[in-house]
Amino acid sequence: MKVTPEIINHEFIGTHGSIASSQHADYMDISGQVVDETKNTFIFQHEGKMKQIVKSSAVFNFQFADGTIVEIDGKLLVGKSEDRLKKTVKRLW
Repeated sequence: MKVTPEIINHEFIGTHGSIASSQHADYMDISGQVVDETKNTFIFQHEGKMKQIVKSSAVFNFQFADGTIVEIDGKLLVGKSEDRLKKTVKRLW
């Protein structure tokens, strides 16, 4: 997968995700499959339990089906997934 700024338009439900860094110490050990997404949160299935993570307070690592791992600041992902399609980012790095 070629990583471009349009990666924020990708569907994250079903991907494996983990927390790279966060303002909340409790979030640091959470990883698992993303099972749902709301405007402000991701819901991970972590060790058989559902964990809700606030997007704006964390940096996420997502692993896609082809093995590509991408680190994305959650502040770029705030908003409904359908609204992110309209959002443009000039430069991520």
